[in-house]
Amino acid sequence: MAKEISKNNLSLFESIKKLDEQGNEYWSARDLSKVLEYSEYRHFLPVIERAKEACKNSEQDVTHHFEDILEMIELGKTAKRGVDNVKLSRYACYLIVQNADPSKEVVALGQTYFAVQTRIQEIQQMDAYNKLSTEEEKRIFLRNEMSKHNTYLAAAAKNAGVRDGLDYAIFQNHGYAGLYGGLDAKGIHKKKNLKKSQHILDHMGSTELAANLFRATQTEEKLRNENIQGKQKANQTHYEVGKKVRQTIKEIGGTMPENLPVEESIKTVQKKLDKKPIKKIEPKKK
Repeated sequence: MAKEISKNNLSLFESIKKLDEQGNEYWSARDLSKVLEYSEYRHFLPVIERAKEACKNSEQDVTHHFEDILEMIELGKTAKRGVDNVKLSRYACYLIVQNADPSKEVVALGQTYFAVQTRIQEIQQMDAYNKLSTEEEKRIFLRNEMSKHNTYLAAAAKNAGVRDGLDYAIFQNHGYAGLYGGLDAKGIHKKKNLKKSQHILDHMGSTELAANLFRATQTEEKLRNENIQGKQKANQTHYEVGKKVRQTIKEIGGTMPENLPVEESIKTVQKKLDKKPIKKIEPKKK
């Protein structure tokens, strides 16, 4: 099966894509488990749980990407039975293939497919960013992008040999140190008078978020493209990319990120925007 998949990997994952009643694309967890060569669905469930945890860690709403559903399957001409299934977004599929068995060729193909397709979707979303009018809207957009790309960066770091927990915290601090002139996460908290419970990214303006997004995306690209191995090399790569982003800001005369103002929590901003009434477009009078 692997040889057949390698020739048609793009159409394979695209062929099991479905559309709901609103025209939104999604994938069935049961269909995806078969494509990824899991002999039984129950063996695939731990992969879904790991993907949900990764989604939660990237500060995305898990229910937006993983929707538990009951699917009816035919047992015969008239009999049907309900089985548990999960309705997956493209992003959920990306997280699943990142947490699936890496020894399977089809999993590697799936990682490539969903990474590329997710990146295309992001580029299309960037067009939407250019149409946003307020600072609040741009902050929310960039904060969501940052959450997603931190997941991609974590996967690339893991492939390079950076383990979860303390190792990853050290890896992240190297990126911050490069971008913030030597300051790690604690140093940034102190510089900006943030409480320990306050997330740094949640209090950044759009300019600072954009700088950090560039740091994350470029580090991920470099780790993957150069196949960097070893946590020390990965840490150094993150630091060097952060430092280059800082140098670019300096060259164009921008404000260093540690000196940019602390903004209102992004969660508070989101709540305010959610409460804003939607403007109705009145029909033109004849």
